[in-house]
Amino acid sequence: MSFHSRRTALAVLSTSALMTILDGSIVTVAMPAIQRDLGFSAAGLSWVVNAYLLAFGGLLLLAGRLGDLLGRRTLFLAGNAVFTGASLLAGAATGEGMLIAARFLQGVGSAMASSVVLGILVTLFTEPRERAKAIAVFSFTGAAGASIGQVLGGVLTDVLSWHWIFFINLPIGLATIALALPALPADRGLGLARGADVTGALLVTSGLMLGIYTVVKVEEHGWLSGRTLAFGAVSLALLAGFFVRQATARTPLMPLRVLRSRNVAGANVVQMLSLSAMFAFQIIVALYMQKVLGYGALETGLAMLPAAVAIGGVSLFVSARLSARFGTPAVLLAGLVLLLAAMGWLTRVPVHANYVTDLLPVMLLIAGGGLALPALTALGMSAARADDAGLASGLFNTTQQIGMALGVAVLSTLAASRTQELRAGGAAEAAALTGGYHLAFATSAGLLAAAVVVALIVLRRPRAADAPAAVRPEQPAAL
Repeated sequence: MSFHSRRTALAVLSTSALMTILDGSIVTVAMPAIQRDLGFSAAGLSWVVNAYLLAFGGLLLLAGRLGDLLGRRTLFLAGNAVFTGASLLAGAATGEGMLIAARFLQGVGSAMASSVVLGILVTLFTEPRERAKAIAVFSFTGAAGASIGQVLGGVLTDVLSWHWIFFINLPIGLATIALALPALPADRGLGLARGADVTGALLVTSGLMLGIYTVVKVEEHGWLSGRTLAFGAVSLALLAGFFVRQATARTPLMPLRVLRSRNVAGANVVQMLSLSAMFAFQIIVALYMQKVLGYGALETGLAMLPAAVAIGGVSLFVSARLSARFGTPAVLLAGLVLLLAAMGWLTRVPVHANYVTDLLPVMLLIAGGGLALPALTALGMSAARADDAGLASGLFNTTQQIGMALGVAVLSTLAASRTQELRAGGAAEAAALTGGYHLAFATSAGLLAAAVVVALIVLRRPRAADAPAAVRPEQPAAL
């Protein structure tokens, strides 16, 4: 492909990712309005998010492998079509059931498209320097989507209605499909016969869906309840059965060679730990601003905008250069240390915080995400071959979703428990909430410290000779 064609393809892939990330952050802002309009109970409202997470997280690995077998371009186009159509249904929803079903379909479409995005990207940009730049652009898009979603969600909900948080996906989705048709290279895929492991597909999909369901319901039932322990045990048994099946199947859905690379395996573990920790920033900081400091939805989005700018600027203009000079693992470590410092700073935020002195430094330290996220992506896809790039992409996205789901369950439960203890001890509401959030931030710092340890022990700087020959270019072009 020509330089211009690959740049257009990168724009298409980034736009699709923007739409998915935008949808995830924009929905959280509009939840109170959805509850008032459709009459959701508190438990029922959680399924506006959970239905999406179940489909998205549960299908990523399967969808990634299907991309290798059926063609990544085909699955990308089909996924965007499903997501766009489901967004129309969600925006037009007049009842609880219709909205939850539409959100599940959105999750299916997102899994289909998102699972193969990185697989397409690494086969388009194969020379290490240009791949690093492409991943930096892709990571910048993610940061922009998260920030824009929080601000745009407040604007659309207040000025129009919550329906428009879904309708906004229609022009983006249609434009993505229209541009992708000529921009993305056609690939025939390996054919279902190369990985038609139906048993393996059923095991991994059911295991992941049940596991994510168990985690998202922890806040309601508790970690040590019989329901949580039983569902968790069944989920682990299904996933263990999947790995046993992959080791013995003639045509495995997930060839286990993808986990033999220490950089790939290590990057997925570090990602799970770091994204679990980053939930404290993405959600709990927003809750602290609204419930303790009294910020509105739009004010909260604007207050967090410097963080998105910092992450985006570092990922776009700094990360690739530093990776080329010092190596990807070193850049990842630097990013994790900055994030660890941000979480440590948050453990001391007071009840009556001043934004400039108490919160703005955190927004700037979060720029470490602009170093860590592109580095993790590069390491997680470093051993991808032309015939399993979709699988590697699906695996990377799966650990991402599991990390986020665990972060939600663990940190929100700890914060709520600590807040209840402080209330029982006579603390005022704001002080009790702040104490609960402090515990969540401290736990996040611990998770990031664990991520630093894993990165130091496991990850190594990839050598040019280690790049899979199947995706090594003959004439690399600069991005």
